[in-house]
Amino acid sequence: MILTVTLNAALDVTYRVPALVPGTTHRVTEVAERAGGKGVNVARVLHTLGDPVVATGLAGGACGARIRSLLADEGVREAFVPVAAESRRTVVVAEPTAATGLWEPGPTVTPDEWTAFLGRFADLVRDARVVVLSGSLPPGVPVDAYRALIEAAREAGARTVLDSSGEPLRHGLRAGPDLVKPNAEELSGLVGGPLPRPAAAVDAVRALAARTVVASFGPAGLLAVTEQGSWHAFLPDPLDGNPTGAGDACVAALTHGMIHPRSWRERLTDAVALSAAAVRAPVAGSVDLTDYRRLRRAVTIKEL
Repeated sequence: MILTVTLNAALDVTYRVPALVPGTTHRVTEVAERAGGKGVNVARVLHTLGDPVVATGLAGGACGARIRSLLADEGVREAFVPVAAESRRTVVVAEPTAATGLWEPGPTVTPDEWTAFLGRFADLVRDARVVVLSGSLPPGVPVDAYRALIEAAREAGARTVLDSSGEPLRHGLRAGPDLVKPNAEELSGLVGGPLPRPAAAVDAVRALAARTVVASFGPAGLLAVTEQGSWHAFLPDPLDGNPTGAGDACVAALTHGMIHPRSWRERLTDAVALSAAAVRAPVAGSVDLTDYRRLRRAVTIKEL
């Protein structure tokens, strides 16, 4: 079983408009509502791929109840721990070739609620082969939460994937996750300087405290630095669409590759193609498998 952790789960709302013009009124052509948060998106893609997955985290109020209900409707198993405060909403205003996101901060979590989650996590992780820790931390959750969860997962014999940013990412790295998936901006913050292109970042990435680093550079593709080698994987041409959720699809593909016998070339091909399929999907956090299989044939991989 794969366990995904979303401590700052969200109710995702996507508004589709012909064009976003600040300071004006818009008529929305379509509204979509989904359970969201980075780990929830990862769980949804893994479920689409047919992998056994359980989504856990913190969920509160009417938004939290709606998140859990929507996951049940999709057939994604969930084991969220309730909190008293209201879970956040994230709003994406999607144009044909761009997207604007508005992220609420999330509920304030009490010490007793955090202790309850740690107990639930300890029960769930016993059956997990891989634990995916994704996204931001809501107010009240300790900044070193991911470090504590990675250490607990390791004690239970599970491998770990970390996809966060800022101080939660820095603290999590100190626990030595098996795989970390920063984007270019997060990677620059970790190494202390700009990284103009994937090939220029290999030496900097090797200094991070993780066995494997797969960094996403948007349209420029993925840089993977592993114990078996380093690669740059990309599509020859950029795609138009909504990039929200592309990184989560990438994490799902990499996690899928950890529980199935896949070479690194195959894992990276899957990761680029699933990310691209997420960009082309009409709603954040979803993928079309037919689109994914077609895009897979176009992926280029160069060994560095």
